[in-house]
Amino acid sequence: MTGQAASTPTIVLIHGGFVDGAGWEGVYNMLKKDGYDVSIVQNPTTSLADDVAVTRRMIAQAAGPVILVGHSYGGVVATEAGTDPRVAGVVYIAAFAPDKGESVQSLISNPPPGAAVPPILPPQDGFLFLDRSKFRASFAADVEEAKAAFMADSQVPWGVEALAGAVTEPAWKTKPSWYLVATDDKMIPPPAQRQMSQRAGATVVEVAGSHAVYVSKPQAVAALIAQAAKAVSAK
Repeated sequence: MTGQAASTPTIVLIHGGFVDGAGWEGVYNMLKKDGYDVSIVQNPTTSLADDVAVTRRMIAQAAGPVILVGHSYGGVVATEAGTDPRVAGVVYIAAFAPDKGESVQSLISNPPPGAAVPPILPPQDGFLFLDRSKFRASFAADVEEAKAAFMADSQVPWGVEALAGAVTEPAWKTKPSWYLVATDDKMIPPPAQRQMSQRAGATVVEVAGSHAVYVSKPQAVAALIAQAAKAVSAK
C-alpha cells in the first residue's frame, strides 16, 4: 500500500482442496481495510510441487517480508513454501501442518476414534470431489445455505497426487507460526488440529466454526493474521 512501512508484511493467502481463492474474499477485505497488501494464490491443486511453485511466484512479487496463510491443504503448501527467505511467519487456518516426510495422505491415514469421515468420492481420472449433497454438512455447516451450495457446485478437482505430496523441510521448524483451530470441523478433526499446532509450537486460538471457518468467521481469521503480521513487524 502507499506509504506502507517496508517492514509491514504482505499477506499471501493459500486455499485448500476442493475450493479456490475466492473464499478468502471476506478475510481479504478486512485485511485490506486494515492497510495490508494481500495476495491470493490460485493453486491448481494438482500436485504439491505445482502448488508450491505457484505460491513461490507470489512470494517473489512481494515488496518485503511475507506472512503465508494456509487453509486445509493450503497448510501443506505453506509448510513447504514457507522456508523461502522472504517468509517471516506462517498462519494455519484449520490446516494440515505436516512434519518432514508427511503428506495429507499420511496425516489422514489414522483418524481419531469417532472422527467424522469426509464424504470424498472415489477418484475420477486422478482427481477427487466431495459428495455435493454432503458438502455443506462436512465442509461448510456454518456457511449460509446458498453460498455453501455454490461452493459445492463450483468445486475444484483435487489431485490425488497433491494429497501424496510430502514435505521436505517444514517452515514451522524455523519460522514463527500461528494456528486457528476450528472446533466444529468435520474435515480435519479438532484433536488432530490441536496436535499439529502443538507440535509446531504455534500460537493457537480456537474458534467455533466449520472447516470453512475462513468463509464463515472472516473477522476471527483476519484478527489472527493481523496478530501474526504485527508480531513479525515488531522484530
